[in-house]
Amino acid sequence: MTTRYRVEYALKTHRRDQFIEWIKGLLAVPFVLLSQPTAIYENDKSAMGAMAINAHDRYSQIMSDVEDLINDHIAHQSARHPTPSKLKLLVPSVGSFFTRLPLQDAFQWQDQKRFISSRRFVAPSFNDIRLILNTAQVMSLVRGSRLELMTFDGDVTLYDDGDSLRPDNPCIPRILELMSKGVRIGIVTAAGYTEAEKYYERLYGLLDAIAASNFANKLEHSLVVMGGESNFLFTYTPDSPCKLAPVPAKDWQLPEMSSWTEDNVKALLDVGEAALKDCVDAMKLPVQVLRKTRAVGIFPSKGIKLSREQLEETVLVVQRVLEMSDAGKRLPFCAFNGGNDIFVDIGDKSWGVMACQRYFGGIEGSKSLHVGDQFLSAGANDFKVCSNIARLSCTTAWIASPAETCALLDEISELKADKVHTDYAAFRDSVSA
Repeated sequence: MTTRYRVEYALKTHRRDQFIEWIKGLLAVPFVLLSQPTAIYENDKSAMGAMAINAHDRYSQIMSDVEDLINDHIAHQSARHPTPSKLKLLVPSVGSFFTRLPLQDAFQWQDQKRFISSRRFVAPSFNDIRLILNTAQVMSLVRGSRLELMTFDGDVTLYDDGDSLRPDNPCIPRILELMSKGVRIGIVTAAGYTEAEKYYERLYGLLDAIAASNFANKLEHSLVVMGGESNFLFTYTPDSPCKLAPVPAKDWQLPEMSSWTEDNVKALLDVGEAALKDCVDAMKLPVQVLRKTRAVGIFPSKGIKLSREQLEETVLVVQRVLEMSDAGKRLPFCAFNGGNDIFVDIGDKSWGVMACQRYFGGIEGSKSLHVGDQFLSAGANDFKVCSNIARLSCTTAWIASPAETCALLDEISELKADKVHTDYAAFRDSVSA
């Protein structure tokens, strides 16, 4: 049962994506007008089928209209028009778009899988729209043969939180298939290890599978691991005992990173550590403080679980303190909720993705796809590469589990093989049966 607490919590502005919420509001109108749940009790299957087809057409038209607004928005940003686009006026928080999004086709594809139009009691949801946007982004990249780089978050994206990428992970053969077709792969993680062995322990299933493949030598330097958000880069090297070798900073660091001096890093981490300790004292948190080379954080002892409110309060306080500090104005940073810990990292994943793009020869944002699970504005370390809010480095797909990552990779494979058919006939046949 959904409690009042959960409903009110979901309404907090820091837990919402304004673009998705706006689309959800548009789709709510035809849902309310067309919904006739009494037809279910009357067992009138023909009436139910007609309503589903009608709803499908209305939803599809709305997605087409949003698609047109995005195209207009892209035209404005390309021309550097001084006045905001209509979409920007309707959704002030919307950012830039790297590609067009075929939302109508994507809706029809998802409707054949999720039967959104057939629902009479549950309106199109946040997750429905999130997955439609993911499909639209994949369609745009694959149809234009533009996908050259895919980057992934680790926890909750490729494997369960706190787990490792084991040999039986279903994402592995799908990633290998992409690599065999020339797509470069990057794992962009918050884990801030300085030793390649530590990353091998978390990713050994994938690294060993690459080494055992028939084209292992051809894939040398085709996979990289970016640690600490954007601070340590390692590349796949089959001759290395742990299959990874560190990459010299000059080969991947961006010119803007020249200001990331040790003095500036120390100053920012000092401010972050002080802010964390203030929160620990204020809320009597049972945690320890951990200072790393490029990060500082707090974590509880084994067996202790911090509450969601404690985690988010700490993130918001630390983020605000750093934003107001001189050190926070000199360097980019990321304060994020790791599920049961809080960390402040130098840089963020937008810098990490851009560094991967540079390492692979300057791949454009419109030819890159970042897959992650944390895209909300508070405590989310994928936020600054988000396709619908900030979009600082590339196109993105917002997933909620490793299973969704597998489904996304399957969509890419099907689209590359031209197996996806997004037409009205398939849906009409299914609801009329």
